[in-house]
Amino acid sequence: MATEYDESIILFGASGDLAKRKLYPSLFKLFLRGNLKNHFAIIGVSRTNWSDSEYQKIIKDILIRNENIINNKLFKFDLLDEFVKHCSYCPLDLTNHHNYINLKRKIQSKEKVFNIPSKRIFYLSIAPNLFSTVSNYLKSEQLLSNTGQNKLVIEKPFGTDYKSATHLNDQLNEVFNENEIYRIDHYLGKEMVHNIQAVRFSNTIIESLWNNHYIDNIQITLSEKIGIENRANYYDKAGALRDMVQSHILQIAAQLAMDQPVTFSDEDIRVEKVKALHALRIYKDYEVNKYFVRGQYAANNGCKAYRDEKNIPANSNTNTFVAGKLLFDNNRWLGVPFYIRTGKRLNDKFTRIDVTFKKPLIDLFNFTSNNYTHQNFLNPNILTIFVEPKYGFSLTLNTMTVKQEMNMKLSPINLNFYQDTITSNKFPDAYERLIHDILKGDQTNFASWKEISYSWKFIDVIQKYWDKKEPIFPNYIPGSMGPASADELLKQDNRKWVYRIN
Repeated sequence: MATEYDESIILFGASGDLAKRKLYPSLFKLFLRGNLKNHFAIIGVSRTNWSDSEYQKIIKDILIRNENIINNKLFKFDLLDEFVKHCSYCPLDLTNHHNYINLKRKIQSKEKVFNIPSKRIFYLSIAPNLFSTVSNYLKSEQLLSNTGQNKLVIEKPFGTDYKSATHLNDQLNEVFNENEIYRIDHYLGKEMVHNIQAVRFSNTIIESLWNNHYIDNIQITLSEKIGIENRANYYDKAGALRDMVQSHILQIAAQLAMDQPVTFSDEDIRVEKVKALHALRIYKDYEVNKYFVRGQYAANNGCKAYRDEKNIPANSNTNTFVAGKLLFDNNRWLGVPFYIRTGKRLNDKFTRIDVTFKKPLIDLFNFTSNNYTHQNFLNPNILTIFVEPKYGFSLTLNTMTVKQEMNMKLSPINLNFYQDTITSNKFPDAYERLIHDILKGDQTNFASWKEISYSWKFIDVIQKYWDKKEPIFPNYIPGSMGPASADELLKQDNRKWVYRIN
């Protein structure tokens, strides 16, 4: 039986794209599951001048057009009507503190109507430069609960470098404690990212090999087929390094690199992730070119070059592709490279993790016997975790080829497990899972400040070095897997990408 939560959810940015695409559907799915039932309220906040009834109609229209909602076996139209009764709206200029009195009254009114014990979630789906403004007004205008709980939810980016991230965190800490702040990274809500810890720590056969004695290298690929779409204003200031590596990739790397926690609690898991990121080697300026490469896509097959995209400067040096080599200086991972890459306009959309194990120290399968030479190519064992769009695992093993000849021949086989469509459709999507964790008060899948600070310290060195150097852009075509330098990065270590298209 689902646990029912009784909280007020105050959604800033209620008219925005994220709210429409992800937040309303996720909240309604939690309602269908019974996690939100009788004692909850959703109060939308934005500049748009809607009435409660207009807001409710907009939410209904959004949900009815969502195929995942309509095809949900729990869905009924009368439940949709029941859900929107809990939704109300408050138009608000976020920068005018006088307006907050109306929001305070709205919250108190709905808490009384739905018998909610003054437990409030403030979800800021707004521009990051307004985070501190809103949080300060929540305190000064007395919107914070004095008798219940307060939770602040913020979307990335969490600053643009270590200095700005620290400034933002200091401002938020003037109002909220660290255990009240939930920093959303939607990759941490994905089913197979969750499975990393399950596979590692519940299987002795895996965890006993999860170290530099047996693993040769680990590869993380986040590939996007699309361009920047309508995100030009944000993306040209961020680029792939800040947008994807600082958050999603380093969070995945931390889960792969962390040691086993004492317990499977959010506090203990965060402790181990912080230890892993603390061990991440921060490069010197002169090392950046050796360990990291960048790219920007050109025009090809009807795709515009990045510099020709709408609202992008013709001389922009923003990176749309990054590949790099991470090194963790600790006993578990010393000498094991973590290769990462991500980019726009690549071959396809997918996220995968490839763990390449070392070959046997002694090769028994290449030898001469009775004047006959036995030659075999020994493939490394590779464990692949498919994060999206398909969910599953693949393990590459060497085995004997069935042939009529009597001599032994080896060939690789793949042991595959993929979730079927019916099962995978039952998985909660990333935002549904993360919002449920917020309701539950579980911070396992949210980035702590220490994690954010270590990741920015690592990223800043690379970004500052690149800012001083003029790149040769564009340097890769749409439909490829990035510039040739990404392959050279591994070739210099006598390695290659597990996933490649040629």
